[in-house]
Amino acid sequence: MNEHTFIFAKITPKPKYFEVSKEAIMNIISQTRNEPGCLEFTLHEDGSGNLCLYEEWIDDNALKLHHEMDYTKAVFEAYTDWLAIPLKFLNLLSKPKGKICFF
Repeated sequence: MNEHTFIFAKITPKPKYFEVSKEAIMNIISQTRNEPGCLEFTLHEDGSGNLCLYEEWIDDNALKLHHEMDYTKAVFEAYTDWLAIPLKFLNLLSKPKGKICFF
C-alpha cells in the first residue's frame, strides 16, 4: 500500500483577486518542490474561476512541515481576504488515474 499523501485543493478567489491568487501560488512552486518531502506540486486552472492544486507528499508529516513554512503561511494569510469561499481540500487515498471528480 502506498503511504504517500495526495492532496487536491480547490481554490476559489474573488474575481478581482484571481490573478494575484494565482501568482501567490506560482511564487512558491519552486520553493515547495524543493522541500524534502514534496513529490508533486502542480497548479491548474479549471476555466471557471477556480485554481486547482495537485500535491503529492512522502507522508502527512511532510505536508504538515510544508504548511509550517513562512511562504506557505503568507499565502494562507493573503487568502483570508482574497477567497470567495474557503479552500476545499480532498485527501486522496491513492494516486488518481484519469480524471479527478470532486466537490
